[in-house]
Amino acid sequence: MNKKQVTTEHHHFPWDHPRFRSWVAVARACQLMQQTLTRELVHLDIKPPHLDILINLYRFEGITQQELARKLLVGRSNMSMLLPQLEKRGLIERRGDERDKRVLRLSLTPAGRTLTEDAMEIQTALIEKSLTGSPIEDCMTVAQSMERIIAVLLKEDAD
Repeated sequence: MNKKQVTTEHHHFPWDHPRFRSWVAVARACQLMQQTLTRELVHLDIKPPHLDILINLYRFEGITQQELARKLLVGRSNMSMLLPQLEKRGLIERRGDERDKRVLRLSLTPAGRTLTEDAMEIQTALIEKSLTGSPIEDCMTVAQSMERIIAVLLKEDAD
């Protein structure tokens, strides 16, 4: 046995782990999707983090900044940077809650709704183009696996 074999036998390298290839593939796919989506959204003058906010406001009209931050898994400081950018462009508005004036509710303006619909078309086309060669069953299996990972990591974060 040579020295190199002895050394590697005593170490557990990430790439020796049977699930490492899967993890790297998911990370690379996510990164490439983000880069591609960023390029595709350039003409709308928004980036993926803005789109995440806009889509959530499209789906959950009137949610609070805290609820939005929780859904997006980001801190309030991140929100406090992105929201004013969208507000200044007239895409979103913040309104006081009718029952609790300390709470601000977020919603899309008509211009924000239109821009979000345009951006969702771009995102949907990209997803369709990227996954067109994958059977729906495979896509659902990947989604279930990712949801399990998310649940594990969220539980760890909460503990």
